Amino acid sequence: MKETAKYFVVTQKAVPEVLLKVVEAKRLLESEKVLTIQEAVDAVGISRSSFYKYKDDIFQFHDSAQGTTITLTCQMDDEPGLLSDVLKIIAEYHANILTIHQSIPISGVASLSLSVQILQNTGDISRMIEQMENHQGVHHVKILAKE
Repeated sequence: MKETAKYFVVTQKAVPEVLLKVVEAKRLLESEKVLTIQEAVDAVGISRSSFYKYKDDIFQFHDSAQGTTITLTCQMDDEPGLLSDVLKIIAEYHANILTIHQSIPISGVASLSLSVQILQNTGDISRMIEQMENHQGVHHVKILAKE
C-alpha cells in the first residue's frame, strides 16, 4: 500500500538541525556559491547521505508557496494606523490580499484574519510574517492554512 504524503507547517525552532543544514546546502547550490553537492555539504557540515536522504522532503515555506493562498491570523493592539502598517508590510512583499476581517477589539486587542495570494514576484513569506510579528503592537501572527 502506498503511503500518502502528509505536510506540516512548523516554525524553524521545531526543525532538527540536520534538516536546516540540508535547506542551507540546497540554497548554496541554487545560488551557485558552490558547484557540487560535496562542496555544499562540506560548507554546512553534514554528510552527503544526510543530504540525499532529506533533500526532497524539506524546503523553505516560500519555495513552494507561489500561486497559493495563505490564511493568516494575528492578534494586535487596537491602535490607529496599526492595521494600515500591517497591510503595508504585505504590500511591500508584493502579496495580494484577497480577504480581510478584523474583529471588534476586546480589552484593546483585535483579531485579524487575512487571506493572502502568493504571486510570482512575492518576496520571502517567512520574512514577511516575521516582520509583521515584530511590528510594535502586533502580538503574534500564525499561518492557519495554505491552499
